Amino acid sequence: MATIGVLNPGNSGVQTLHEPANGLAGEDSVIAIGPATSPVAEGIKVSLSGAGLTKAASSHDDNKDIEESGLPENIQQILKMIRRIQKQIAEKVASMQAVMADKRLSAEERRAKLGALQATITTLNGGLITANMVLSKAITQASLSPEQVLKTTSLLLER
Repeated sequence: MATIGVLNPGNSGVQTLHEPANGLAGEDSVIAIGPATSPVAEGIKVSLSGAGLTKAASSHDDNKDIEESGLPENIQQILKMIRRIQKQIAEKVASMQAVMADKRLSAEERRAKLGALQATITTLNGGLITANMVLSKAITQASLSPEQVLKTTSLLLER
């Protein structure tokens, strides 16, 4: 039978502070305020590979045409969101194809993975429909010129 040790302020390395609870004298509560001996911790450092830097830069370039379109900011944001959702759907479809092609999976595993991917795609499709409705409403409310509506439509259809 295994036993689990109890961790209390005396053996946890956490310094405690005794203060009156609810402002009442005589009733003490223990408040942990941090490690008793904490060295100055450095922040987390992240370094990206060349490929990571390229991908990070290209993700911004993916929407450069939207940013340079001259369309109102809210419409630009909606267009970017729609592209993100479309990209996620494409990735999930590719994952489904990979699962179907994976001969190492049993039929049950394949069915479970495909079901999870289908559920995700269904959710993403719902988000895409909603984003398209929001875009339509934003276009109407912004009273865009016919040229701006055409530009919005062309940006929406690109990819």
